[in-house]
Amino acid sequence: MDIFLQPVELFVAEANFQIRTILGSCVSITLWHPIQRVGGMSHYLLPSRSGQPGVEALDGRHGDEALELMIKDLKSAGVGHKQCEAKIFGGGDMFPRNEHTRGQHDKGMGIGRKNGEAARELLRLHEIPVLTESLLGIGHRQVIFDVCKGEVWSRQVRPTTPEICAEVMTQGKYRESNQGS
Repeated sequence: MDIFLQPVELFVAEANFQIRTILGSCVSITLWHPIQRVGGMSHYLLPSRSGQPGVEALDGRHGDEALELMIKDLKSAGVGHKQCEAKIFGGGDMFPRNEHTRGQHDKGMGIGRKNGEAARELLRLHEIPVLTESLLGIGHRQVIFDVCKGEVWSRQVRPTTPEICAEVMTQGKYRESNQGS
């Protein structure tokens, strides 16, 4: 079966599922148990919920809460999260620096970078080994997770707006390698 994750969604399943998503600055964490062939994937927007006290329900839009929800769902399926393998994808820059946005990026506006750093730290804190990652860069990613085999395919797609392509190419910021495609 094929499942497509929208932003803020996550899904934990057995071996007969493929989970897909498209990521810009968002990040997906995949967790997979190689023996039980159970895994899950998240699609979160922000690293954490800060400054919102009093909200009790966990929310898949935040990386820390999405990971907690996945760990809970894995536990319900009889899988311990520390026996899982993790892979991280996304955190792309959807609006590369140009004369209009350079000041915003220099002030730390790179949400994709923050999302990627959060994923690494969250997995470290939960003692889940990260096998691979494909983070940052310019453009969006298409991601497919085959829960049966634990394989994840990621393809980074270049921006198609002529101004962005010209900016990226002249600054030498585009890397020709596509990890995992």
